[in-house]
Amino acid sequence: MIVSFFPADGARGKKNEFSDWKGMGDWYSNLTSGRVDASEQIKQQVAGLTVSKSTRLEKMEALATYLQHTIRYVGIELGIGGWQPHAASEVFSHRYGDCKDKVTLMRSMLGEIGVDSYYVLIHSERGWVTRETPPHNGFNHAIVAIKLPDGLTDASLVAAEQHPRLGRLLFFDPTDEMTPFGQIRGALQANYGLLVAPGGGELIELPQQASNMNSIQRTARLKLDPSGTLKGEVQEVRLGGRAWLERWQLRESNKDADRIKPIENLLADSLSSFRITHATVSNLQHTDQPFGFNYSFESENYAKNAGELLLVRPRVLGVKSVGLLETKEPRRFAIEFEGPALDTDRFEITIPAGYVVDDLPPPVDADYSFASYHSKTEVKGNVIDYRRTFEVKELSVPVNRADELKKFYRIIAGDERNTVVLKAAGK
Repeated sequence: MIVSFFPADGARGKKNEFSDWKGMGDWYSNLTSGRVDASEQIKQQVAGLTVSKSTRLEKMEALATYLQHTIRYVGIELGIGGWQPHAASEVFSHRYGDCKDKVTLMRSMLGEIGVDSYYVLIHSERGWVTRETPPHNGFNHAIVAIKLPDGLTDASLVAAEQHPRLGRLLFFDPTDEMTPFGQIRGALQANYGLLVAPGGGELIELPQQASNMNSIQRTARLKLDPSGTLKGEVQEVRLGGRAWLERWQLRESNKDADRIKPIENLLADSLSSFRITHATVSNLQHTDQPFGFNYSFESENYAKNAGELLLVRPRVLGVKSVGLLETKEPRRFAIEFEGPALDTDRFEITIPAGYVVDDLPPPVDADYSFASYHSKTEVKGNVIDYRRTFEVKELSVPVNRADELKKFYRIIAGDERNTVVLKAAGK
């Protein structure tokens, strides 16, 4: 429950009491007045960062990289400091600041290349503020909305949308060092934020990016021997939030043994026993490139004996089923996905000589407005070819559709347990 008190004359009381979002925007605009002014040192830094850049986009990217990787995040918020940023000159001088400080310096530097920008107050988790939420200080984070110059279009600028009054705005989080310029992480997508622009505040919904921009593309070529041991190679390409998470977990890892921990965790979730024989990580530091895992493993007793038959699970790795709704208590709140996603798996398993496929699991097609799941198992010569896709399309599932989501996850769980039956040839 949110309750705001106002005196009889309608004047605003405390700082967290606003009659509308415009009023809150006016309050925050006054709070930040003059703080984006550029010092001589900032002007020199901008000149140095952009002197070799020929386009406006390249200059913006250079400033974004500087804010992400050079200005450290340090949050010291006392009293009004929880809302009022330090002056851009102070942030630049100290080389650190919290989210609103980094936005302030970003706005200051953008201004030096002739690009307008605005504060956006937002919550770091979607659902805390909605279109129906009454005006209040329900935000814990700040990002920037950059007014793209007229005529500037580029396929990399996916976190942009048209504003009816301000033009095309690109949303960017300078605190997020893992997400490349032009994108925003999943928790900010389809989230509501307060745009602080000339004319007051306005509650806006941030854009949702395409599902295929947040993905795991996993391909494995494996071989099964008569004893039931499975071995082979796996390649994973990760984009968007899927890459962000791995980079964040490995950000302080300097040893190879530490860098393969995520691979160990993945295999442990899917296999009863395994041994990694080779593993590498690609593009750990290059956030503008797809992140990758490449590894080889072997798993003893992967195939299970059932008399003269061998039972093989074609879905070798990766768990998409979730048991969060398998409770006796009724769900009271909407279910929020981290972000849109489109994951694909393909497992090719060469069966041992002397065996043929006796039975295959049926294809699965589960398609809802919020998500979809499709899988198919085929035999191509002596190879079992299993393919599946998992897509998140809507980021919020209302309570009255919780049972549909539960059914969706149960369908996935069933497919993940299905097996291929092998028998000796000629029997």
